[in-house]
Amino acid sequence: MHIVVCVKQVPDTKIIKINPKTNTLDRRSAPAILNPYDAHAVQEAVKIREKTGGTISVLSMGPPQATEIIRKSVEIGADRGYLISDRAFAGADTLATSYALSKALEKINNEHPVDMIICGKHAIDGDTGQVGPGIARRMDIPPITNVIEVSEVNQKENTVLIKRKLTNGYELIQSDLPCLLTVEKEINDIDYSPMPNMIKAARYEPIIWAVSDFENVDRSQMGLKGSPTIVGKMFTPPRPEGGKRLEGTTNEQVKQLMELLMEKKDLLTIQSAK
Repeated sequence: MHIVVCVKQVPDTKIIKINPKTNTLDRRSAPAILNPYDAHAVQEAVKIREKTGGTISVLSMGPPQATEIIRKSVEIGADRGYLISDRAFAGADTLATSYALSKALEKINNEHPVDMIICGKHAIDGDTGQVGPGIARRMDIPPITNVIEVSEVNQKENTVLIKRKLTNGYELIQSDLPCLLTVEKEINDIDYSPMPNMIKAARYEPIIWAVSDFENVDRSQMGLKGSPTIVGKMFTPPRPEGGKRLEGTTNEQVKQLMELLMEKKDLLTIQSAK
């Protein structure tokens, strides 16, 4: 069983600031970290490997310093990592990113056939959730999104049973392998890394590929040239206003609260009718 996890280096959004002049993310204001959803994707690959055996590869696209998140993935439990890094990838939107990653996945698959690809639900800096399904579409494999449980991997039948989250419930899906999963954070808890993993990660040197390492590449689909997305504007959302303060005795406060809840209910009913 060979699982490839796609990971991304992102700024820590708990710290990052918006440049007030350009209304763009000031990426220098926050440290770069492994995308949290991707950390859960790596952890899920480790859980699957414990049941099925096999190997875990991680793949990322980014600048040379993105090797740090590959080492972090090795610390969680991945066996090896690949980084595609080239100026030709600069400025890529989700369409161009999925193209570049799919080319890297084709190369990995030629060397070691891939049975499953796992991605995080989305990256916390872009929040689109488009790259995973984009990769699946380019590789012509089934995409299964919002996964909260990998119930069973049947290697004899070459199938996987998945539980995914819906707006109003859950759905069980059986898919053929290979397939691509995008996972929610609730799929697992990140385990503490054992000392051997930490030592291996500190010494690990990822495999780095440039565009010239790929075959049959259409450079017009990469980087800024292959990115039709245009960001019209970014802005900091207004801070929420404080709630209404309840006054008086406990009984009076309860009455005020009930009145507010009824007003809220009536407002929601009107909006639904529209």
